Amino acid sequence: MRIVVALGGNALLRRGEALTEENQRENVRIASEALAPIAEEHQLVISHGNGPQVGLLSLQGAAYKPDEAYPLDVLGAQTEGMIGYMIEQELGNLLPQDVPFATLLTMVEVDAADPAFQNPTKFIGPVYEEAEARRLAGEKDWSIKADGDKWRRVVASPLPKRIFEIRPIKWLVEHGTIVICAGGGGIPTVYDENDKLHGIEAVIDKDFASELLARELAADLFIMATDVDAVYVDWGKPDAKRIKRASPDVIAEYEFPAGSMGPKVDAACQFARRTGKTAAIGALADLSGMLTGDAGTTISGDAIAIEWH
Repeated sequence: MRIVVALGGNALLRRGEALTEENQRENVRIASEALAPIAEEHQLVISHGNGPQVGLLSLQGAAYKPDEAYPLDVLGAQTEGMIGYMIEQELGNLLPQDVPFATLLTMVEVDAADPAFQNPTKFIGPVYEEAEARRLAGEKDWSIKADGDKWRRVVASPLPKRIFEIRPIKWLVEHGTIVICAGGGGIPTVYDENDKLHGIEAVIDKDFASELLARELAADLFIMATDVDAVYVDWGKPDAKRIKRASPDVIAEYEFPAGSMGPKVDAACQFARRTGKTAAIGALADLSGMLTGDAGTTISGDAIAIEWH
């Protein structure tokens, strides 16, 4: 099978952990242990989040003069290279040495008129107490929002329209290469009035970019690996229920948090509707179970009624 796995931010940095190379590499090593059995048996394409990393680079840039700081599209490109390097190395240490890898800097077109630019929602960077977040927002002209019991910076998260490097990605996959691409949703780019391509200040939603990637690669299965074992109705409440399997139409009747599970469910539904294939959402440790439908939440067009764990 051809499988696209989108690694959530927890695969690289767990909530509250220091943004150190050591912590990130250890988490990539754990993710690689889950990915290696899939890579041995199937064609594998990996995408990943980059919110903490791009936020860290943005903070580091704030130490320079305003006109010396790099914009978010350039920081996104930097994180694609950094994270891809770690994945290649750690996963490569678990597979035969002749298995080829490639990390592709991936430009993704967005619409400059996307409503997301008027309503930033994408969390980046570390978490703060509310008072500290408000102080930084005032100093740095940030938009901030509550993220659970903490606060974080938010930036625009426009929808992806086109993956420019999709042809070399396909070629590499067809020739047996494990490809890491569309990291952090890809590098956000737009065409200007002169039909010239350039970057724009945004972080594209990783789940929607990964869905577009999976669809254009004709993937047989699209997996979003996160820090919970499945999709829950009434998450966090005593009567929370875990969904095992559902159709896009049935699961769409429920509401999920816009800042966490909502985009994943929407992306899974879109993939299932447009391809007739299956998407899965669940814990990184349960990747093998998601292949068989025994773990996580699977969303498929051939599901009739909702099944509960």
